Amino acid sequence: MNKEQNSIPTSKVERSAKFVKTGFKVGGNYIKHYSKKLFNPELDRTELNEDNAADIYQSLSELKGSALKVAQMLSMDKNLLPKAYVDKFTQSQYNAPPLSGPLIVQTFKKYFGKSPEQIYDKFNIRSSNAASIGQVHQAELNGKKLAVKIQYPGVGDSISSDLKLVKPFAFRLLGMSEKELDVYMREVEERLLEETDYELEVRRSIEFSTACAKLDNVVFPTYYPELSGRRIITMDWLEGKHLREFLATNPSQEIRNQIGQALWDFYNYQQHELRAVHADPHPGNFMITAENKLGVIDFGCIKEMPDDFYYPFFSLTASNLLENKEETIKAFRKLEMIWKTDTPEQVEFYYNFYREMIILFAKPYMSSEFDFGPTDFFDQLYAVGEKLSKMPEFKTARGVKHFIYVNRTNFGLYNILHELQAKVKTDTYRPHVVDHIEMDVA
Repeated sequence: MNKEQNSIPTSKVERSAKFVKTGFKVGGNYIKHYSKKLFNPELDRTELNEDNAADIYQSLSELKGSALKVAQMLSMDKNLLPKAYVDKFTQSQYNAPPLSGPLIVQTFKKYFGKSPEQIYDKFNIRSSNAASIGQVHQAELNGKKLAVKIQYPGVGDSISSDLKLVKPFAFRLLGMSEKELDVYMREVEERLLEETDYELEVRRSIEFSTACAKLDNVVFPTYYPELSGRRIITMDWLEGKHLREFLATNPSQEIRNQIGQALWDFYNYQQHELRAVHADPHPGNFMITAENKLGVIDFGCIKEMPDDFYYPFFSLTASNLLENKEETIKAFRKLEMIWKTDTPEQVEFYYNFYREMIILFAKPYMSSEFDFGPTDFFDQLYAVGEKLSKMPEFKTARGVKHFIYVNRTNFGLYNILHELQAKVKTDTYRPHVVDHIEMDVA
């Protein structure tokens, strides 16, 4: 059981102090590592990475909010970080220290002028689970079981300053250039500001769950705007198991495929029919119900896709555009993967590299069904990621900012399908790009 947390550092000074302290610890780990290395030149960085990951995770989970969210995101971009960090940061998807009772009551009084007991017939002051931005409590009203999500104090107000504090760590861990990190951080900041706006989340949850209601084997809770506000959301309690618990029951291949298909349809329907997508595909946002349906319990992070990104991006994965070099380069230019200032040699280099990468990434789309069980496809994806992270040609950011969340979404989806070992029909919701390409070429 996680220890309860009675307060969260909310002021800039307190939060900065926490980061500085962590910086000292990380510095100390480096000194320890290099002292040991004097006596054992063969020593690799495994222990150093594990110590750093533990210290950084510890401080991020106490600060909660955007700092922890960045850790969560980085753990999904598995090719960006050493394994020790991925393992540690993945925890943030499932657990963080919960808030104490008095802090919860204080939050309710601030936004509703009442304590939880005055609003619901029953309210469990102990949270059921705690994540990066808020925690969930069970409640009851008029015989209905409810889930009440409460945002941690100060999270919404500390995003910009937190991201500035995270920057030096991200620098160290990712080895990105300043410009690249700025693009990454700006897009993260935009999404996080939306994610901490619970009124927006309720509106979007209702909108998206209504739009996706037609999908097979996907279920959503009902949301209650009248019991929700800027920092509190009330919705139906969805019974079910998280992915790890579900997999521990050793489900049949048929059931794995059914859940996998529901996931695939849920994401591709949104991408291609709604042009906006649930951009947080980590396992903590889904439940598997007793009827083996996919329950979606969090619409905090939505990424909208403008036409000038959607058409060139999906025409690369969903048509024979890659067979036409000139048109492919045109699409790469629109997506800022190839720049005006590139020399002919650079154009050739980036064209070849990106083409090879997209052919691999789009493999699931290239046939009518795809088996996400075998590891070879994922080994190839990680190998490309690994290669890319070491190439000087990619030290500077390329590609429009929309890539950050759209790639993260699709990789996240692929990873969950791999965990499920699912085989899915990939031609259920196709990109709408063919007519557009013909118009474009004309």
